[in-house]
Amino acid sequence: MPFQDRIDAGRQLAAKLIHYAGRRDVVVLALPRGGVPVAYEVAKELRAALDVFLVRKLGWPPQPELAMGAIAQGGVRVLHDDVVDELNVPESVIDRVADEEARELVRQQELYRPGRAPPDVAGRTVILIDDGLATGSTMRAAVAALRAKRPERLVVAVPVGAPQTCGEFQELVDEVVCAARPEEFRAVGMWYRDFSPTSDEQVLQLLAEASQWAAAPSPVTHQSA
Repeated sequence: MPFQDRIDAGRQLAAKLIHYAGRRDVVVLALPRGGVPVAYEVAKELRAALDVFLVRKLGWPPQPELAMGAIAQGGVRVLHDDVVDELNVPESVIDRVADEEARELVRQQELYRPGRAPPDVAGRTVILIDDGLATGSTMRAAVAALRAKRPERLVVAVPVGAPQTCGEFQELVDEVVCAARPEEFRAVGMWYRDFSPTSDEQVLQLLAEASQWAAAPSPVTHQSA
């Protein structure tokens, strides 16, 4: 049981990312809601800008915790083909769940970033954070969406993850930091003493606090090859 709660997890994860401290090209993006307290501690330690990157899991209706895939801001959809094929999930069911989760993405956008555009990550180092990796569906959707925005370097960082999933991301991003990779993984929540849900109010509070002490990264100009 390596982590007391998401704050403790964020502090331990920050120690694995300290080589990014003080760099003005670094931006920390959290997957809401559970990834925000973790990312807040990392951004505070690195003195980096903090924002959210909106992504939603597509849960199988009879068992919503089982991910069929995920969607991310920008219209990206990633499916967990093994799950879809094994359960023989009809496309109409996937579309219905995706529509429901797309409405939640809009709600979160309006709540977390009212009138404010997503951060420009082109040419920057992006550290993408969640509270853990199980199947990795939501993180894959986030990675796919962010790749289209042309970051200079994309880092996936989590306090704990399934060893196989952490390994798979090494082929998708520039750096993977899984602070713990327990062989008997089973579920993210097993590795926290307190895994209480993160509320919208907590997310808003942490984003507001981060905006007061984290200077925005300097613009980076692309140059043609």
